Amino acid sequence: MSFGDPNNPYGQQPPQAPYGQQPPVPPQGQPGYGYPQQPPQQPYGYPQQQPVPPQQGYGYPQQAAAPYGQPGMPGMGMPTGYASWGARLCALLIDGLIVGLVPGILYGIAAIMAASSVSDYDSCAYDDYQCRADAASAGPPAFAFVLIGLAALVAMAGGIFMLVKEGNTGQTVGKKAMSIRLVREDTGQPLGFGMAFVRRLAHFLDSIACYIGWLWPLWDDKGQTFADKAVGSVVVKTQ
Repeated sequence: MSFGDPNNPYGQQPPQAPYGQQPPVPPQGQPGYGYPQQPPQQPYGYPQQQPVPPQQGYGYPQQAAAPYGQPGMPGMGMPTGYASWGARLCALLIDGLIVGLVPGILYGIAAIMAASSVSDYDSCAYDDYQCRADAASAGPPAFAFVLIGLAALVAMAGGIFMLVKEGNTGQTVGKKAMSIRLVREDTGQPLGFGMAFVRRLAHFLDSIACYIGWLWPLWDDKGQTFADKAVGSVVVKTQ
């Protein structure tokens, strides 16, 4: 008696095929007991389902950042090589002229006012002690000191502005005029304000050894100064 066949509840044995004949084939509608189940077929005319590509699971390695030579920020242009030392020097001079123009004028006016007070002292007669005492006590005009303080504030504000531009976009006014850009060596992206500030401080390394670090890009393969090597930055051409 068979208890495992749900299609034969009474325990009867299925009829045996005569000797030499094949067993009957079960109908196509439903497979018989023991036959493998077939997946349902889609009706004719329906679109066939395409296999869905597997999704990248959690834990798989993500795509790495684009190395140097890949496109950086939109609108900034693709790097086409390392910037020359001459282009970097011209960009530095342009930035220095822009930042130092107004403070230089203010310092000049303050110097003229201070020189006028000295001329007043010199104009006194050699034996006119009262005139000399009055001129020495008066000293430079107070407005001259105001101009000096104002010039220092303007120079500081201009330097911070250039530093923010260089950190966020990789280009100061001078670098943009010379079509060069400061980027990270490994990703080709701008340094950011913090690392740009660190790089500015690291220029001390360029000046400490008789300013040889400023000339190092002339023979360096990547055109880097000591400060560039310290923070991992390069200056590249954008055209």
